[in-house]
Amino acid sequence: MYTPVDKSNHSSTLRDHAEVRLKDGTAPPTSGWPTGKSALTLLYQLASAPATAADALKLLHELQVHQVELDLQHEMETTQRELAEDLARFRGLYDFAPSGYFSVGRQGDIIAGNLAGAGMFRAGQDHLHGRRIDEFLAPESRPALLELLKHLREGAPRDACEVQSGGDGRVARPL
Repeated sequence: MYTPVDKSNHSSTLRDHAEVRLKDGTAPPTSGWPTGKSALTLLYQLASAPATAADALKLLHELQVHQVELDLQHEMETTQRELAEDLARFRGLYDFAPSGYFSVGRQGDIIAGNLAGAGMFRAGQDHLHGRRIDEFLAPESRPALLELLKHLREGAPRDACEVQSGGDGRVARPL
């Protein structure tokens, strides 16, 4: 799920991290990115005159901080891309697992279910979210599942029960 990022806070945090890395000498290498000739010329001119040498140091510092910010941003984008690839891979493993899996909220509401789980209940995968899992069970099995959920809410490390899905006689065995 995408979460919007507060860009103003993100930029200042990125700048703070860049400042710390630059001060500590742990800034990543520039990854071969060129430095603009005009910026270096201006920096040289400012550094050559005693009256503007302090400005040259400030400019140099700003350029270094900006470079580190760019490098950090590149690292974050790479990490984000890798995480998205991992999420897609694990989502595929979950969705296409041969056994039915459900993520269930504390009150028995289905957060997610895979294809095999949806098949067990003869429902579309997209129709599971938000519905109570006990709706899909035979009426005589509902109390057992609700009791199991109660034990888990109370902190039981692991518990199990056997239930039948509604009307077809198939047995579902929660882990």
